[in-house]
Amino acid sequence: MTPYPLTWLYVPGDRPPVVAKALAAGADVVVIDLEDAVAPDRKEYARAATAELLAEPQLNVHVRVNALDGPWASDDLRALAPLPGVSGLRLPKVTSAEGVVAVAENTGGLPLYALLETALGIERAFSIATAHPSLHGIALGEADLRADLGVRDDAGLDWARSRVIVAARAADLAPPPQSVHPDIRDLEGLAASCAHGRTLGFLGRAAIHPRQLPVIESAFLPTDRELEEAETIVKAAVREEGAQALPSGQFIDAAVVAAAQRTLALARRT
Repeated sequence: MTPYPLTWLYVPGDRPPVVAKALAAGADVVVIDLEDAVAPDRKEYARAATAELLAEPQLNVHVRVNALDGPWASDDLRALAPLPGVSGLRLPKVTSAEGVVAVAENTGGLPLYALLETALGIERAFSIATAHPSLHGIALGEADLRADLGVRDDAGLDWARSRVIVAARAADLAPPPQSVHPDIRDLEGLAASCAHGRTLGFLGRAAIHPRQLPVIESAFLPTDRELEEAETIVKAAVREEGAQALPSGQFIDAAVVAAAQRTLALARRT
């Protein structure tokens, strides 16, 4: 997987033809969903169809299993974790570090990603983010979190968003991707929401339709000006060690240089 995935395309696990289209859609990561996108009476079929697909190696395919405290998660993990086509498992509604550890100890080092979707999960964000070396990332599930908090205005989630971003950074994890934009026809709204998310510190975004992918990628790739500034910072750091100021007056130190290097790497990603 690219070090800086920007697009995470969710697709229902009980619709194999749709999964096949998603695999060819160009997302950095395809997430086969066994949880919210699948009705209870389709869970076993979705698991079996997903296991059949992922019995063969695939490129950058994650599976969102069912909630860890529910009746289907243990069967999901048992069936899918050993398969060569699974690149990672996304764990929904995580509320404790112990839940992550319990999964990690039974999945053979497979990369795990915790979704925080409740007030309790947000309050425990850092302990979850540092629960186990197999945990590679955390992210929000905003639809459930919105319901849990009783939030109507989108701005009401900004504190929780920042909390998760800070927890990820403090745990030395990759910046979280944004949660999905549910209106697949509202590409202007998606672009505006991505721009806001980027200012908060998100990197990339989950999608639920291929038409959202180019909007998300465009929103999170560096602009020409950002690339020019990053190149200037990195070149200055090579010339002279230690903290310094550019001719523009911008003060640069190790943290600023690291951010500039990430910007350049993001632009070069394959």
